[in-house]
Amino acid sequence: MPNYLQVFEQYKRDLLGAITDEEFTASPGGTANSVAVIIRHLSGNFASRFTDFLTSDGEKPWREREAEFQASVLSRQEVMAEFERAWGIMHGAVASLTEDDLSATITIRGKPLQVDEALLRSVTHFASHVGQVIQTGKQFRGDSWEYLSIPPGESSAKGR
Repeated sequence: MPNYLQVFEQYKRDLLGAITDEEFTASPGGTANSVAVIIRHLSGNFASRFTDFLTSDGEKPWREREAEFQASVLSRQEVMAEFERAWGIMHGAVASLTEDDLSATITIRGKPLQVDEALLRSVTHFASHVGQVIQTGKQFRGDSWEYLSIPPGESSAKGR
């Protein structure tokens, strides 16, 4: 069975390491979402998709998706507490899956998907937003950006 949790956890490390407190609620410009908005959206998505993961539609009637994209008056600590709560829901659901569960069918917005397809969809969604957060951090810091992995020009360095 693929270790989906390891993949989610690597993207979480990248997400948490990409933004300073000062950058958290700032928009990089135009209609771009702030990191706070992106994380609130991820929180809503994880909570909705993974609550009763195997037994109910992944788009819950209680989710207020549009509200996730409104500028937040919450502090970084409050937004991150929401995220950690939703992360716990996702983590618990994924950790409890068995090999047999991966071929089961669930629904998301009324569309049937095999569990492994739904997990791939969720990882991809998460990864795309983590990429947005990283790009936002790079925009804000320019040349002072500290790379989360191998900096340009260091690919052949020993130990990499």
